[in-house]
Amino acid sequence: MFCRLLFVPLFLGGSLFSTTLATEPVRGVWLAHLSKGGQSSGDYLKSVVDRCDAVGVNTIYVVTWNRGVTLYPSELMRREFGVTIDPRLEGSDPLAKLIELAHAADIRVVAWFEFGFSCSYHHPEGGPLLERRPEWAALDRQGALVSRNGFQWMNAFDPAVQDFLLAMLKEVVINYDIDGVQGDDRLPALPNTGGYDPLTVALYRSEHNGAAPPDDPKDADWIQWRADKLSRFVERAYHELKALDPELCVSWAPSVWPWSRNNYLQDWPRWAREGWGDEFCPQVYRRDPKSYRTTLAAMKQQVPAEALSKVFPGVLIALGGGYDLPSEKVRAMVEINRELGFTGEVFFYYEGLNEHAAVFDSLYSE
Repeated sequence: MFCRLLFVPLFLGGSLFSTTLATEPVRGVWLAHLSKGGQSSGDYLKSVVDRCDAVGVNTIYVVTWNRGVTLYPSELMRREFGVTIDPRLEGSDPLAKLIELAHAADIRVVAWFEFGFSCSYHHPEGGPLLERRPEWAALDRQGALVSRNGFQWMNAFDPAVQDFLLAMLKEVVINYDIDGVQGDDRLPALPNTGGYDPLTVALYRSEHNGAAPPDDPKDADWIQWRADKLSRFVERAYHELKALDPELCVSWAPSVWPWSRNNYLQDWPRWAREGWGDEFCPQVYRRDPKSYRTTLAAMKQQVPAEALSKVFPGVLIALGGGYDLPSEKVRAMVEINRELGFTGEVFFYYEGLNEHAAVFDSLYSE
């Protein structure tokens, strides 16, 4: 089910362009790179769109926010941090180019805010964002910057940080003919070790008769309290984005539940129950069909029946660094989706379309 049905005329490249995006199941792919192998972003993006069009992919989730920089020219980032775009893309606007190319092929483009509340990767001090805004740091029980799996984090409970991320989402919606925006396993999210900064502790005390948060970051009530705060951000973001464009697809791609809540404070089945999303692409990243089926079947019970038509599971097909998933397993996972009643899926990530060419050249044409 597409989240958007529209006819939009606009001028691109000196010619009148129009597109109608039909309502159909999502056949999506995450695009994690905007250039590759020395190709310019424009040439690479054309090859991406051509490949997606050839195999029947109808939605591209394009990386838009990564490692503390935007991958589009951002006035917000220029004003707040003095960096308009990832320096490697200076002088270009790959987001605008991708939209132009994709819409010409009747393919949706969704701006994927990959890093979310994470500010840096393998940067112990949190990178330029926290250098400029040290008060935005997420802190653990020992008062150290929250870091997990190489990612450093801003404080997802700080209203200023929330305003910043939401302003970035809105900037893209206002300035581009985008079909949707997407948060993922870092938006909104925070590792469960976070929440011990003075601001969050004071908020917790104000709601618990002065009592401090539990010392154990895995305490069930403490987990749920923090997850509820992030759910309120989801509610706010959903309504404010839809106010800008009622036809905009607000998409979320969290980790699987309850792992998502217990480890990153993402109580996303609640978001689905409350109607705070038009599309959910949970990352059902499993390496074999048996565990994939088990995880997906459990997830089907976590989401209300009326929201299942909005769910398009995330399938891991390429990761780099020697990751190997036999092509027959990719096909088997898509077959499991259909058996369990899911009409579409999103693949992580684009390079897998080529790595599993034998599957994708026929997957959506059968």
